[in-house]
Amino acid sequence: PVMIVMVCLAAVLCGALYSLLLAVAAINFNADQTIIGTAMNMLGTALATVIVKALNMIANPADVSSTIAYVEQKKAFYFNIGALELSWFMVIAVVLLIASHVILYKTRFGLRLRSCGENPQAADSLGINVYKMRYAGTTISGALAGMGGFVYSLTTANCTANGDVAGFGFLALAVMIFGAWHPLKIALAALLFGFFRALGNVYSGFDFLSAMNIPSVVYNMLPYIIS
Repeated sequence: PVMIVMVCLAAVLCGALYSLLLAVAAINFNADQTIIGTAMNMLGTALATVIVKALNMIANPADVSSTIAYVEQKKAFYFNIGALELSWFMVIAVVLLIASHVILYKTRFGLRLRSCGENPQAADSLGINVYKMRYAGTTISGALAGMGGFVYSLTTANCTANGDVAGFGFLALAVMIFGAWHPLKIALAALLFGFFRALGNVYSGFDFLSAMNIPSVVYNMLPYIIS
C-alpha cells in the first residue's frame, strides 16, 4: 500500500509540474493553447525517452532501449475479489469522481473555478483572482493527467517511451466533451466508451457475437457513432 501511494503521488506531482508549462505560456503570455499543447506532447515523448534510456543505462551501460519491463511490480496495483481481478485505481477513480463533484458544485472554490471558465470578466469584477483560479484548474488537470498516464502504463506488457498511447489522450478529450464537462456525465461517457473498446477485444468469447463475424474495429467505432 505504501508503494502504491508513493508511485501515485509521484505521477500526480510530475503531471502537475509539467502542466505549469502550459499555464505559464497560455495564462501569462496568452499563447495559443493548441500550439503549446502540441509542443508539450512532442516534448513529453522526447523527455520520457531520455529518462527511460538513462534508467536502463544505469542498470546496464549497454542497454540503450526505451523500454522498461516491470511485470512483477504491476501485481501490487491489483487485487482480487474471488475470480475477478481489479485495479486499485478503479477505487481511486470512484473516490476522485465523488470528490470532483463535491468540490465543483458544493464548495466556494468550485463555484469560483467554474465562473472563471464560463465568464472570467464577471468573476474578475467580483474580485476573484482569475489568474490564480486558472492556474489551479490547469495544475489539477495536469495532476489527473499524470495519474492517467501512469494507469495506462499498467495496462501494457512493457512500458515503452515512444509516445504511442493508441489515441487514448484524444479519447479522453472526446469523453470530456461527450460528458458536457460534468463529472458524473463524464464518468458515464467513459464507461460507455470503455465498454465498447473492451468489447472489441473480448467479443470472440461470446458465441452469439462471434457468430455475427463483426470485426473488432466496428465495436471500437460504436462509442464515436453513438456520440
